[in-house]
Amino acid sequence: MIIPKINLRVPRYVIVIFIFLTGIIACKKALLDADFAGFSNPKHFPSPTYHFETNNITKEGFVLGRKLFYEKMLSANNTISCANCHIQSAAFSHNGHSVSHGIHDLLGTRNSPAIMNLAWSKTFMWDGGIFDLDLQPVAPITNRVEMDEHLENVLNKLSASPVYPVMFEKAFGSTEITSARLLKALSQFMLMCVSDKSKYDSVQLGTGAVFTMEENEGYLLFKQKCNSCHTEPLFTDNSFRNNGIPQTNINDSGRGKVTLQASDVYTFKVPSLRNLSFTVPYMHDGRFFTLEEVLDHYANHVQPTPNLDPLLQQGTNLGISLTTVQRQQIIAFLKTLDDHAFVRNPDLSEQ
Repeated sequence: MIIPKINLRVPRYVIVIFIFLTGIIACKKALLDADFAGFSNPKHFPSPTYHFETNNITKEGFVLGRKLFYEKMLSANNTISCANCHIQSAAFSHNGHSVSHGIHDLLGTRNSPAIMNLAWSKTFMWDGGIFDLDLQPVAPITNRVEMDEHLENVLNKLSASPVYPVMFEKAFGSTEITSARLLKALSQFMLMCVSDKSKYDSVQLGTGAVFTMEENEGYLLFKQKCNSCHTEPLFTDNSFRNNGIPQTNINDSGRGKVTLQASDVYTFKVPSLRNLSFTVPYMHDGRFFTLEEVLDHYANHVQPTPNLDPLLQQGTNLGISLTTVQRQQIIAFLKTLDDHAFVRNPDLSEQ
């Protein structure tokens, strides 16, 4: 019997696609196999305030924390993860939504703040009601309109998984899954969300980038008019201030609800100005969708209140005096704080 010779001609585009996909898989594997450097303090940043001595970041702990960050089993109906309201391409904020929505599409009352540079923060949430990063995830997990779950249920679901006991053993030495280990792993991931590679950072470190004339004029104006609250290089002093925005029918009293002090009513944590191009909208309730609106508020619409921040009260004048040209210069500078490497970092993406 003679078997005819078959000439298989594979189309060139099939070969190209195969090589492309093979390259992606190889790159991803190389990334996961690369040496893990752990947490590194940027040269131009202050010393972090997080207690690393109680939660040393390891490769295994970070990988576990990353998986948990994207894990939907943390919610009651297994549909919502931390990443639903903290999207990497939005600098781990919930861009495009005035107030964030969680389980069953229920609406909250505040906009989800960005997750970045948390190692330098002593308080968390817009009102500072949580004082330790290791405790922060408890709030969204148990909140009725966010994830609506109980920690005990989360631990049971993770323990029943074929994956997590093995990962917890690699990270913590045994397969036991506890709330403390769960929260420490999440902290290890969040602590590694460091944004320090913007154009501004390159200019400060003298690594090649230079400001344009408009950016430099904006930088000078920023240091004169904004730096008291949005202190370099983190661009927040982590304080709580009343910036004179009108109250809505929600009547969110901010930090006043936490401390029950009249001086704290309507004060909110000063947010970092890093990555503003990615974290739209702005303010604790996401009321402004452009930087022009934000600067217009400070120039023309600051409301007098008993505990308005003193920096916004200069005699009978309220707010910050800014011409149209000055606003554009400040915005040009603020855009130098965008960290494209951070929002695209594959180490921080869902694997």
